[in-house]
Amino acid sequence: MKLQVAIDRVTLEDAYQSIQQLDGIVDIIEIGTSLIKEYGLFALSDFKSKVVHSELLFDLKAIDEGVYEFEKGYAANADSLTVMGSASIDTLKQTYNLAMSAKKMILIDLLETNNDKINQLKQFDEAIFNLHYSYDNKNQNFDAVKAVSEFHTNFPEIKNIAVAGGINLDQAEKLNKQAIVDRIIVGGSIMNSRNSIEAATKFMEVIK
Repeated sequence: MKLQVAIDRVTLEDAYQSIQQLDGIVDIIEIGTSLIKEYGLFALSDFKSKVVHSELLFDLKAIDEGVYEFEKGYAANADSLTVMGSASIDTLKQTYNLAMSAKKMILIDLLETNNDKINQLKQFDEAIFNLHYSYDNKNQNFDAVKAVSEFHTNFPEIKNIAVAGGINLDQAEKLNKQAIVDRIIVGGSIMNSRNSIEAATKFMEVIK
């Protein structure tokens, strides 16, 4: 299982420092949607020069004009990009095909994507499918282990599964033992800690 660390809602300078510190410690460094919207892909294009050992993902959350956004994202040196599962099937096909032809990774964000739509997405078998619990939904506790188990039961054909939404060390350990998920995506539990490097190292110890 891999660890993807999401960097969000910080200054460009802080993000730049964080990626240099996390490179080689975690598997994937995610540049969050808020950073992309605030600073733009052009400002982020040199991040890859500081990421030598980890994969660099830009969380575009593309939902329309997918090819245009993906071309710009890959031109900005991202290894992986994200598209919303709620996008049109044409957008998803086009971004998936572009990713495959470019030999890049694509993550399909399943936030608010129903089972009927997911059944249409199973054709994209090389994509990462991300079970994503909304950041705005603070009134309920997200049981990542249960969500992954139910998803795997409903869609046993889907092999590349990620999960995001308040993942802590306890959940990470349980998810690792469950042996279904390809990667966990962690934001606040690492980036809001006193020492993000130490926190990331603890997560890596738990899942490896």
